[in-house]
Amino acid sequence: MAGQAAASQAWKIIADLFGGVFVGLAIGFGIDHFAGTSPVGIIGGVLLGFAISVWMAWRTAQRLMAEANKHGEPKSVPFDDEDEGA
Repeated sequence: MAGQAAASQAWKIIADLFGGVFVGLAIGFGIDHFAGTSPVGIIGGVLLGFAISVWMAWRTAQRLMAEANKHGEPKSVPFDDEDEGA
């Protein structure tokens, strides 16, 4: 269960990173289309989207680290040798 929760949080961070860039690209494209400033709007939008997405990913990682520290050290898992071939 903990592995699934960690994987879902990792996918959330990845989605934040890509989503921010794509939203910035779309906004920059819209600005370029209406203002006729091509390619300044697209470049600025992608850079701004990237910066915001990195900030969001950092904030999510900080929240996860604070939550992990609140729960203390993880318990050790005993070695399971039944999965190895005979």
